[in-house]
Amino acid sequence: MAAVTADQTTQGTAGTADEAEAGRLAAFDATVAADDRIEPRDWMPDAYRASLIRQMAQHAHSEIIGMQPEANWISRAPSLRRKAILMAKVQDEAGHGLYLYSAAETLGTSREELLDKLHAGRQRYSSIFNYPTLTWADVGAIGWLVDGAAITNQVPLCRCSYGPYARAMVRICKEESFHQRQGYELLLALSRGTPAQHEMAQDAVNRWWWPSLMMFGPPDDASAHSAQSMAWRIKRHSNDELRRRFVDICVPQAQALGLTLPDPDIRWNEELGQHDYGEIDWTEFQEVLKGNGPCNEQRLTQRRTAHENGAWVREAAAAYADKHAARAGTAGTAAQPVEATA
Repeated sequence: MAAVTADQTTQGTAGTADEAEAGRLAAFDATVAADDRIEPRDWMPDAYRASLIRQMAQHAHSEIIGMQPEANWISRAPSLRRKAILMAKVQDEAGHGLYLYSAAETLGTSREELLDKLHAGRQRYSSIFNYPTLTWADVGAIGWLVDGAAITNQVPLCRCSYGPYARAMVRICKEESFHQRQGYELLLALSRGTPAQHEMAQDAVNRWWWPSLMMFGPPDDASAHSAQSMAWRIKRHSNDELRRRFVDICVPQAQALGLTLPDPDIRWNEELGQHDYGEIDWTEFQEVLKGNGPCNEQRLTQRRTAHENGAWVREAAAAYADKHAARAGTAGTAAQPVEATA
């Protein structure tokens, strides 16, 4: 019988490993194709994991950075009712960030690592949150347009192929729908108010319309991640599809508000059964992404400061949890039956 060489053994082991890897990939592809969910303990390609971490981190960062533009108006809200609504909304955004960080942690990363990357400028958040809120009407415009764009983008994520992300999005989208409604109602009140209030509402819409369209990301032919995310069914629709859907939603709503969308090129396209819209200034979008937007530096500086100022709270919470875990362990040990000795 011929002896088996070491090289042959190595080749056989490598072949077995390759076959196992191919089998796991086939099972993953079949799960995605069947519209079933990938769960944290399931095998997944490294690129799929990395893509999810990138997207969920950006989403979570956007939620907590997005608290800043509106929190600026809590102390200046025109009534107690408006203040309570705005406080509740800002608190919701903080909760959304926590849901999403928790979902990202199921992929093997940590919240601390993600926040470190945000604070160092190595991970992004949505470009929309680098614009200033100049008047009270901006709170309404953010609710109607920014949260409306978020809902358009995020409702399909409730069917994302990754289970924890999809489940987090169900609750987030329910709460975002209330945010959109409160923004619409606020703008409606201003639009039907005094001429000065109507003008303030129109000015806010003029300033937030185009950045809201940019929220969906670059055009499909310039998007680095969109096609692969759709193939993995992380996303369900392309950037341009979602953007056009958002325009279709906003056109009749703007008419009901008595406000004008600042795009003279919006036209109904009979062939497509959707609205066409004007050219977006993608140079502005790229400049904001590079950190050159009106409030980029301010937003990150405030986030870093808040994180540093909250260090003692995190340390106290960790010490409290450790103390109770130690007490529970001691109590459990004491409750163990003692074996009889001879």
